[in-house]
Amino acid sequence: MRHPQLNSNGELQHLLTIEGLPRATIMHILDTAQSFVGVSDREVKKVPLLRGKSVFNLFFENSTRTRTTFEIAAKRLSADVLNLNINTSSTSKGESLLDTIDNLSAMHADMFVVRHATSGAPYLIAQHLGRVRGGDAHVINAGDGRHAHPTQGLLDMYTIRHHKKDFTQLRVAVVGDILHSRVARSDIHALTSLGVPEVRAIAPYTLLPSGLEQLGVRVFTDMREGLRDVDVIIMLRLQNERMRGALLPSAQEYFKHYGLTQEKLALARPDAIVMHPGPMNRGVEIESSVADGPQSVILEQVTYGIAVRMAVMSILAAN
Repeated sequence: MRHPQLNSNGELQHLLTIEGLPRATIMHILDTAQSFVGVSDREVKKVPLLRGKSVFNLFFENSTRTRTTFEIAAKRLSADVLNLNINTSSTSKGESLLDTIDNLSAMHADMFVVRHATSGAPYLIAQHLGRVRGGDAHVINAGDGRHAHPTQGLLDMYTIRHHKKDFTQLRVAVVGDILHSRVARSDIHALTSLGVPEVRAIAPYTLLPSGLEQLGVRVFTDMREGLRDVDVIIMLRLQNERMRGALLPSAQEYFKHYGLTQEKLALARPDAIVMHPGPMNRGVEIESSVADGPQSVILEQVTYGIAVRMAVMSILAAN
């Protein structure tokens, strides 16, 4: 069965998830992003790859960093960008999601960037557009529920490749609220697809999903043991808005056992890099001296996110 985000030629039609995405497609996105790094520093800040195209940002969940980087990326590709204010849109008045998409599609939208609290919403939109528009409209998943955040996963892979070059020699630790994290899922699928030999998940039992071992992930509940000799540390935000019930005793207790401090960082390799998808909770997931320290590449992730999103949009527009 053909992957739902690939067209009949095996080309990327939508970006909905990293799960099942061919390694060659992931590498093509990363290689394309390389050509866009530094575009903002050039005298000519725009490239005309999306000139005449309309990109609609549909964020049904709050976001600053992701929405802004998508907007910047689309504008640097010379697209016309519309940010839909969901709080005042027709969906808040009872209109269905697909009716909203139909109305926007009638305005000749070429690309939909969708963030939604419900897992699977971007898939639903992509399937609907395939029926009513054929192959001339594209959907990018900017985060759906607890399911996936593919462009964050891709920019994380770009950041790792920039600093470590070869994925096949790495130990990577993903630390924190893995149960509720769409970023963790996308990162794990990307890391395993790219040949990382050892992916570690570090979290308390209450924040670990089942089935991680089946994905080839080593699970640790002791952070000090899990961080030993790793090359990359990806810290995750506590997803308090998605938690049901008391999964943790307190933020202070969590930081004591799972917050990244200088002492715990010293257990990793001396040249290990520290990442975080943001927004950070300083003093809960990460110590400020680590977040702002020499091993942190957190702000680089934001910069590379623009290039990666430019790459995804330009590849979709060409297919």
